[in-house]
Formats: sequence, structure tokens, C-alpha cells
Amino acid sequence: AYQEVCPLRLGELWAIPIMLRLALLENLRRVVGSIASGRRDRERAAYWVDEMIRIATSEPGRLVLVLADMIEEGPPLTEAFVAELAARLQRQGAGLDLAVSWLEQRLADHGLTIEHVFHLASQSQAADQVSISNSIGSLRFLGVTDWRDFVEAMSQVEAVLSAEPEGVYRTMDFATRDRYRHAVEAIARRSPKSEREVAAAAVTLARDAGVHIGTFLIGRERKRLELAVQMRCSFGQHLSRAFERARPFVYGGAIASLTVLITLGLALLAPSAGHAAPPTGWLVLAVALVALCASQFAVALVHTAATLTVGPQLLPRLDFSEGIPPEHKTVVAVPTMLSDRQEIEAIVEKLEVRFLANRDPNLAFALLGDLRDAASETLVEDEALLAQASALVMALNEKHGPSFHLFVRARTWNPSGGVWMGRERKRGKLEDFNATLRGDPCFATVVGPFERLADTRYVIALDSDTSLPRDAARLLAATLGHPLNRPVFDPAVGRVTTGYGILQPRVGVSMASTLASRFARTFAGEPGIDPYTRAVSDVFQDLFDEGSFIGKGIYDIDVVRRAVADRFPDNRVLSHDLLEGAYARSGLVSDVILVEDFPAAHAAEVSRRARWIRGDWQIAAWLGRRARGPRAASTTRFLGCRAGRSSTTSAAAWSRSPS
Repeated sequence: AYQEVCPLRLGELWAIPIMLRLALLENLRRVVGSIASGRRDRERAAYWVDEMIRIATSEPGRLVLVLADMIEEGPPLTEAFVAELAARLQRQGAGLDLAVSWLEQRLADHGLTIEHVFHLASQSQAADQVSISNSIGSLRFLGVTDWRDFVEAMSQVEAVLSAEPEGVYRTMDFATRDRYRHAVEAIARRSPKSEREVAAAAVTLARDAGVHIGTFLIGRERKRLELAVQMRCSFGQHLSRAFERARPFVYGGAIASLTVLITLGLALLAPSAGHAAPPTGWLVLAVALVALCASQFAVALVHTAATLTVGPQLLPRLDFSEGIPPEHKTVVAVPTMLSDRQEIEAIVEKLEVRFLANRDPNLAFALLGDLRDAASETLVEDEALLAQASALVMALNEKHGPSFHLFVRARTWNPSGGVWMGRERKRGKLEDFNATLRGDPCFATVVGPFERLADTRYVIALDSDTSLPRDAARLLAATLGHPLNRPVFDPAVGRVTTGYGILQPRVGVSMASTLASRFARTFAGEPGIDPYTRAVSDVFQDLFDEGSFIGKGIYDIDVVRRAVADRFPDNRVLSHDLLEGAYARSGLVSDVILVEDFPAAHAAEVSRRARWIRGDWQIAAWLGRRARGPRAASTTRFLGCRAGRSSTTSAAAWSRSPS
């Protein structure tokens, strides 16, 4: 009703539950104060009655003096005092009739009687009891009420934004909608326009441009909205935007400057130590080593400063709380090796656990298997391993419904390694899986209802030891499906330029693995999932709106296939995740966490880091201005499958695969 005259701002709407709590607490304070005052009055009445009884028992003639002392004190004739005094006096019989007569006379002067005071005192106590009960009950009600629904129902800004032309706003989760509203609030605060007018201007601009309204509120076109509503930027905002335009130069310049300063400082301190100057060659080598160490220190300082000055920002997200829609159908793919029977059982069991934590009719689960490397195309134990894996996957489908799949490739000859193996290991499995989902079958063995994977849009790639916590799949799909996160591929540069083709969640360490050894307890860091932390700072995501892909995350199948098609040569790229994240543009979803094991032994950790370092050096060529392009004709392959694959992968093999 108030808003029929003057619309409430968002801050005022959010203040309503706070003000209601304050009013209830103030009422409690008033009632409790009244009760405390009445208690003091009753205690004073009890004191004077006790004095009268004591005197009446020992010296009856001095009772008048006690009554005179009480009258001289001038006690307040409140309901509590009078009721307590009268009740106690009346219980003592005729010995205190003088005091009773005085009290009746005083009350008569005010038009009251003792009976009337008793009645008023009882009414007051009952009213206080009801008021306290209602106040506490109301505070509990305010605590359990979802005020988000109230604010959205009452907000005129919400009503305007809900009418945006794309119709996406109402399908977003609350945190994203609230971020949009806060953007409107921030713009209106420094604009002559009201919040409703700012929201209407954003809707008009989005309708004219044919884009999602978030583009003008939190996206790259926000400047246009600010100009349209005559927003006046503060000095801090101008400084922040100047920094945003020069972020690469500021970031790189800060690291370079700190490195040079630290190196020069140490170099200038060296002669003062009193030793003879070393030969020039040794001096240059020493300075180079010092600069290398100083650069690491500089990077740490700059990253610390960046996380302190630039807060983490959650990526916008759709609301998939009721389930993943059919147009965002997703599959969880786990590339693995089928080495022995015990390992296969463990892998299938982990796949079931992931399903139990992420049940959804539009979410499927698939194992992408390779048989171990061999000197021949087939081994005797292959058939038994495939039969066991197929039986376990089909048992899961019988137990939980048609949600599980098994894809196993045939070995191909690798002339570089001199063995029969799965092409390009993990990268090859995912590439072949992408191609299979798009109608180019690449697997010799397929188990499960393949038709259920039709129109799959996203793939969540996990390692075999990576856990998928509750609802993590739904949140990842909801984030990648938001219009502001949808990837836009630029054919001119050959990569995704806006949005994200890949989203990388935060990766934590399982609590069980940290207990495996003293080494794990020392170096694993904080294990498990922190329920109190929503967003975590990441320097590259916070500064450049782009993160690093480490092989565990969700990606858009069509965009990734287009971005990395024929990009990487065979037997050459080990750290393919970083390159895929660069071409398909990777973003960090820091409020979604995956959990994996930490190496239990120092040797395992060293081996893992050695692989990372080796892979990083292998892709050093991509740091140049011209990255490696498509491979030569001798190694040309289709988008997903290599031509001339093992003859066991044929149309006949495909058609007779169990489903």
C-alpha cells in the first residue's frame, strides 16, 4: 500500500525484516522492564509487611511508627505494590487492620478498591505473558521466513527485470537475480533516475539489442546503461576501470618491477660483503639465478596483493534446483584404465556413488575405458575384463535405471612408443567420446542405453579418483548454461573470445587421503569441504575473468570440438588441459568443489609434479605469437576418431554392442 504512493527501494525492502525484529525486541524490552519494575515494587511491599509483623509481634504500640515510616518513604502505589501489600496484610488477621484501613483510604482517594487493584494486577500479568509469548513466537517466525520471496514479491525492480525480453531472468537462481538487483541499486545510487527507471532502461536496451539483460547490468555493455541513466562515476570507479583496461600491463609490470628491484638490491649488497668480485660469467649466472628466485617471490607478492584488493565474483547461474532441463542434458565421463578385476570393481563402485549424490533424469554417467598397453593388439585377459566391466555396468542399470554406460576403445598401434595402446590416452578418449556423441562411433564396446545420450550438450570430465559431491553436476550445468557464460567462438582467431567453453570447479583434497601418511597430513592442506566458504579468490579469474583448466570440469561438446579440432599433434602434448582451456576459454567456478585424493608418498608427488613440468615444457611453443596449427596430412584425423582405426571397431561391432 505504501508503494502506491512511493516505491520502496531494495535496501528499504530488505530493512523491513530487520525493523520488525527491532520492534519486537523493543517490545520485549518494554515488557521485561515493566515486569522488573513490578518485581521491585512487590519486594518493597513485602519488606514493609515483614517489618509490621515483626513490630506487631514484639511491640504492638509501635506499629503506628512503622506505618508512618512507610508513608514518609512515599512508596509508589502501583498495581504490583498495592496487590502485594494488600494480599500480605489480609493474611495477617486483625493485628494489621490499621495498615489495611490506611491502604483502603489511599485507594479510595483515587477512586479504587483493593478488589479492583487485584483485578488490574491479574490483567497486567496476563497481558505481559501474552505479549512475551507473541514476541518470541514472532521472532521465531521471522527467523524461519524466507524473506527472499517477500522482497522479490514486493520489489518493483524485480517486476521490471522479470519482463526482460529474453525471458531468462526468472530462470536464474536467487544469487544471480540478487546480483542483478544490486547492480541496479548501485547504478541508481549515483544517478538521478530511480531504481525502477534504471531497471526499465536496462530492459529497453536489452530489447533493442536482442540480448540478455545481464549484458547491460553485469556484462560488457554496462557502460552503455550507465550513460543512458546519466550515472556519475566516483573517482574510485574511474580508477578501477582504468585498472581493468590495463590489467595485463599492471600485472606483468608489477611482477617485472619487483623482480628487478629485488635482484638489483641483492646484487648491490654482494660487493659490500667484503669479498673479491667473481668473474663476469659467474656473476651473470648468479644474477640469473637470483632473478629466477626473485621472480617467484614477486609473483607471490603480486598474487597476495591481488587477492586482497580484488574480491572473488561468482559466475552467474541458472536455477536448476528442480532438475537439469532436457536442453542442457549432461553426461559425467570418467576416463580410466581397465587393468585388473579389483580396480574395475572399485571404479564402477565410485561411479555409483557419484550417481547417488547427483540423481537427475537428464544426467547420465559413463566410463571411458582403455585396455592396458600391450605388445599385441589383443591379450588373452581382455575378454574377461570387458565382460566383468560390462556386467557391472548393466547391473547398475538394472538397480538404478538406465543411467550408466561403458565405452571401451580398441588398441591402436603407436609407432612412437612401439606399443598397442589407446590413442592419446585421456585426451583421445574424450575426443572419441565427443565424436561418438555427435554420431561418429569410435568405441569397440558400448554398454548401456546409448539412445539416452542423444542431444547431450555438456560433458563433465572427471579423473577416476575424483569425487562428485552432492548436486555438483547440477550446479556446473546451471552455470555453463547461463547466457553470459555461453561461449562465442571467433573463427578469425580460432578460439572462444567471450563466455566459457569449459568451466573448472575448485578441487579439494579428500579427508581420507590426508590420513594415509605423515607426508599427506603435512602437505595436503585443508581437506574436505568447507560449508562456510562460498567463493574463493583466484588471481586469474578475479583479474582476467579466465581460469586454468586442469582436466576436471564441464565443457560444451560442440564448442570444444570446434575450438581444439586438429590443434594438437599426436604423441606430443601431455598438458593438453591448459591448451584446451586457452582455446575454449576456461572459467573458474569457485563455489563448486570436487574432491580427489592426495598422494600418500613423496615419490608419488614428485612423479606427479615431474609430469606437470614435462607437460608445461612440451607446450612452450604455444607461448609464441603463432601457435601450432592443424597437423600435417600424414597425421590428419577426424574431429573425434582416427581414420584406419583397429578393424575391431566397425559398424558390425557397434550394432551388436549390448544396450
